[in-house]
Amino acid sequence: MVLRIEDTDVERSEARFEGMLMDDLKWLGLDWDEGPDVAGEYGPYRQSDRLEIYREHAERLLNESKAYLCFCTEEELQKERESAAAEKGQAIYSGKCRRLDPQEAKNRRSNGESCAIRLKIPEHPIRFHDIVRGDVEFSNEVVSDPVIIRSSGMPVYNYVVVIDDALMKITHVIRGDDHLSNTPKQVALYEALGWPVPEFAHLSTILGSDRERLSKRHGATSIANFREMGVLPEALMNYLALLGWAPTGGTREIFTPSELIKEFALKRVTPSPAVFDMEKLYWLNRHYIKEAPPERIEKLALPYYSRAIARELPTLDKIAVPESPWPPPVANWFASITRLLAPYVDRLEQLPERAKPILDYDAKAAIDSQDNAEALAWPHTSEVLARFTVKVLEDEQAQEGKLTPEQFNKIVGEVKAETGVKGKELFHPIRIVIMGSHSGPAFDKLVPILEEGSHLNLPKHVLSVRERVEAFGSARAAKS
Repeated sequence: MVLRIEDTDVERSEARFEGMLMDDLKWLGLDWDEGPDVAGEYGPYRQSDRLEIYREHAERLLNESKAYLCFCTEEELQKERESAAAEKGQAIYSGKCRRLDPQEAKNRRSNGESCAIRLKIPEHPIRFHDIVRGDVEFSNEVVSDPVIIRSSGMPVYNYVVVIDDALMKITHVIRGDDHLSNTPKQVALYEALGWPVPEFAHLSTILGSDRERLSKRHGATSIANFREMGVLPEALMNYLALLGWAPTGGTREIFTPSELIKEFALKRVTPSPAVFDMEKLYWLNRHYIKEAPPERIEKLALPYYSRAIARELPTLDKIAVPESPWPPPVANWFASITRLLAPYVDRLEQLPERAKPILDYDAKAAIDSQDNAEALAWPHTSEVLARFTVKVLEDEQAQEGKLTPEQFNKIVGEVKAETGVKGKELFHPIRIVIMGSHSGPAFDKLVPILEEGSHLNLPKHVLSVRERVEAFGSARAAKS
C-alpha cells in the first residue's frame, strides 16, 4: 500500500490538510508500506515533487503524436460549452487544435504563446474491466480530448495519477464510482504510453438516510468528526467495511480488523448504493466500548468531562479546566464515572451528559421535573423522604462525606422497615433525592463516587449524599 499526496491542485492543497489526513488514517488503524513519511524506492510521494516527471512524459506523448498543443483560451472553451448546451449536446472539446500542424504549434509555443497539452483520444471505443461492475465501454465520441498539462504548466489529476500508478507499479485502483467517468481518459493514457492497465474497482456511492448523496447536512462525514464524537476506530472501520460489501454468509456484522483482512474480497462488493445508518454505527460503537480495556476508555473519556465542565459550569469556582491530565485523584475519580456509565453510551461524547447528575446536581430541577412528578406525588413519598432525610443527616459517616454503600443500604433498609414501603415506591423517591431522577446507576456503585467527589477540588455542584439530601429538602420547602 502506497500513500501518495495528490497536491497538484495548488489552491486546495495545504500542508495542514496533509497532516490532518495522515493523522486520520493512522487513527483509523491504516498504515502504508511507502509514503512521504516512509522510505521507499518509488518516491517522491508528493505530486508537487514529481512535476519534472510529468513534463517528461507529456513531451514524449507530443513527440509521438499522441498528444497535441492546444491554444484555445478559456473564453473560447466557454463559448463551445454554451453552444453545446444550447443544442442540448455534450460539452466536449471540439478538437480544433488537434488539426494544427505540429511544427506550427511548436513554433507558436517557442514564441511564448500560452498553450495546454491535450491527449488524443483514439478513434475507437475505450473498454476496461471493472471488478465491481464488470466490462465497461465508453464511446470515443463522448470522451473529450483531455488536458494533461494546463497552460500554467501544472499537470491535471487524470494525467498525473496514471503516471504515478504506472511508475509506482500499482496493481489495483479502488475508488468511488464518481470516478468512473474519469477512467476512460486514464485507460487511454495507459494505452498511449504503452503501459499495462491496472485492475479497477469502483465502489458504490454512500447515501444518507434520505437516499441522497452523503453530505454535511446528514451530520458527521469526516473521520475527524467521528473521532471527536467518541467513535472508536475499530467500530468505524468495521462499519465502513459493511457499506456495499457483504461477508460470506451475509449475516455476521462484527469483525476485528484482522478478521476483515482475512474475510474481505472485492468480488463481494455490490454496485448498489449503500445507505449510511448512524444508528447502526452507534450500535457497533457501543459493542466496542464494552469490549475495550476499561483503562483505554477511561483515558479517552477524560477530555470530554474537561470540556463539559469548562462549557457548562463556567461561573462556579472559576477553576482552570485542563484537557489532560487532571491531578491523579481527580483523573481516577472521572475514571470511576466512566466505568459506571460507559456501558450505557453509544459514543464517548455522551458521557458528560450522562454524568451531569453527578457533576451538576440541581435539586430544584429534580422537583420541577415532569418525569419525577408521579413518584413525588405517591401517598408514601413524603414519609419515605422524611425518614430517609433524618437518618442521613444523623449518620456520622454521611456528615463527614464518607458514607459507604453498606451504611447507605442499612439506612434504606431501616426506612423500609419503619414505613412498610418497598419496591419502586421506596427506591424511586430516594433516587430522585440523590440523582435528580427516578432511574440511574445502582446505589452501591454511585454512593462512593458522590462521596469521593465531594472531597476533590471540583465545581461546588459535585455534592455528597448528605449535601444532596439537604439541598433537596431546602428546595422542597421553598416550593411548598
